[in-house]
Amino acid sequence: MQAVSEQLNFVKVPVIITLVFWVIKILVTTVGETGADFLIFNLNIGLSTTSMIMGGLLMAVLYFQVSAKKYIPWLYWLSVVMVSIVGTLMTDYLTDELDVPLTLSTTVFTIALLISFGCWYKVERTLSIHSIFTFRRELFYWAAILLTFALGTAAGDLLSESVGLGYVVSGLIFAGLIGVITAGFYLFNINGVLAFWLAYILTRPLGASIGDYLSQPPMDGGLGLGTVSTSAVFVVTIIALVIYLTRSQIDVLPINNSQSEIRGN
Repeated sequence: MQAVSEQLNFVKVPVIITLVFWVIKILVTTVGETGADFLIFNLNIGLSTTSMIMGGLLMAVLYFQVSAKKYIPWLYWLSVVMVSIVGTLMTDYLTDELDVPLTLSTTVFTIALLISFGCWYKVERTLSIHSIFTFRRELFYWAAILLTFALGTAAGDLLSESVGLGYVVSGLIFAGLIGVITAGFYLFNINGVLAFWLAYILTRPLGASIGDYLSQPPMDGGLGLGTVSTSAVFVVTIIALVIYLTRSQIDVLPINNSQSEIRGN
């Protein structure tokens, strides 16, 4: 147990997964959706230029993240925000620039994510986020995170737009699936690592559905609040919650069960 505690001191990601973690994750996915739209349409710099700029910024932020010696809440969540935006842009580029059907991109990203997990597990023999204390494991982690955002974007757009379910119905479907996973973890003791990653994938389309519903015009099934207002409110909320995590350190305290992946706060 002492060895586990010593390793946790070097973990570069949140150790204890609280409700605050999931709230920030959903907010981040919403910012990824509305933020990408803001850069493309409101600033009118186009999808290709936006993708190159944000891709470069992601590489810069991840450089500081992987170079850090410990978990730093603001740097970690800034990295997630950047990954969220780039993951969204990956799917948007395939759909809007290359005319790749959402069914195909959803399938391709699903296979890519499974391959990513397979390689990670084959090399490291674990997919637990509590084991992210080496450079190689952190690279596996961020590669998987990027693919979950790209997959979540494709799956969310597939249901809400291509299938025509709309943002509200799609959001309720993904929220229901997350509820099923949560119940399975707490009531039926399903594997914590599996539950974490399934929930992580599904919070992406859930957040995107929320973001689109709030920002898109009524004629497209949204409330028409706009990407600027929606992004601003969510960014401020994320900052407030990250400050709370930094001060409280509720996500870095030692835990008794190093295999638990989902915990309510």
